[in-house]
Amino acid sequence: MKNSVYYLLLVFLCYSCDQSGTTQSPAQAPVSSIERAPQFNADSAYSFIQQQVDFGPRIPNSPAHQACADFLYSKMSVYADQVMVQEFDGRSQSGEYYQFKNIISIFNPGASRRILLGAHWDTRLKADKHEEDPNQKFDGANDGGSGVGVLLEIARLIANDSLSLGVDIIFFDAEDQGGLGLDWCLGSKHWSTNKHKSGYSAYYGILLDMVGAKNATFPHEHYSKQFAPSILKKVWDEGHRAGFSRYFIFGDGGAIEDDHYYVNVNAKIPMVNIIDMIADGADRSDAFKPYHHRPGDNMDIISRETLNAVGTTVTNLIYREDSIVPL
Repeated sequence: MKNSVYYLLLVFLCYSCDQSGTTQSPAQAPVSSIERAPQFNADSAYSFIQQQVDFGPRIPNSPAHQACADFLYSKMSVYADQVMVQEFDGRSQSGEYYQFKNIISIFNPGASRRILLGAHWDTRLKADKHEEDPNQKFDGANDGGSGVGVLLEIARLIANDSLSLGVDIIFFDAEDQGGLGLDWCLGSKHWSTNKHKSGYSAYYGILLDMVGAKNATFPHEHYSKQFAPSILKKVWDEGHRAGFSRYFIFGDGGAIEDDHYYVNVNAKIPMVNIIDMIADGADRSDAFKPYHHRPGDNMDIISRETLNAVGTTVTNLIYREDSIVPL
């Protein structure tokens, strides 16, 4: 009798779950929950940002750029199953020669179902929005450093786990030099037409750009909505599920030429951009916050609360995807 009551209760609970309005794709079935997802450590992510800033502005061809590249390679060599550096070069409109590096880390290389995570790691050549001294260099703690810091912490968390899902993390170089004698997004342009593995693809991708500032807001970036609307919904729903609705807002944002654009267009991988900006319709003269491309982009604006919101959302999503096994 005890077993019968238990069985009836189980049937009732299953029926109640089926009536919740959630529909399961016929191509996949849930086999576990995300209860084993590790807790994102915002202090660790903050430290990873500080370590990048301590090198100085990571401007291509500079000693700080090389030192940071060595740091990223060293860290990811500890965490990932495979790490490679994709080197490429370019010339500015005035003829200056630059050497660039995409740093590519692979977790669970044998998995066929993969997620791509990305961030740029270079710092803009100068603070060209600064009214008093547009030639001044700046730290790039948020613009460049924050996305890398979050992904380093995620890499640390998943390093020793037995995920069935494959995860690839790319630190793109030379994203932020557009309008200064070079084009935008050189790293993703190069990778998207010269992938690290022939025939490489991913289920989807998430780009993190400027994800660490206090009171950040992440509206729906235009190209993310255009090329990957279902992934956009998936990521923002995960943010709301985790309690971060004040960050992951459902307003529309501007169209940002960022690394995800070339991953979508050239690599044909649906990728969304989590990027701090002001939603369309607001009273503004700029899509970005007052510290964008200015000396104010330093560690003073970095918020552990924001890092936790983004890092927890992406970590939870990885483990939610890992709990789904294709039939």
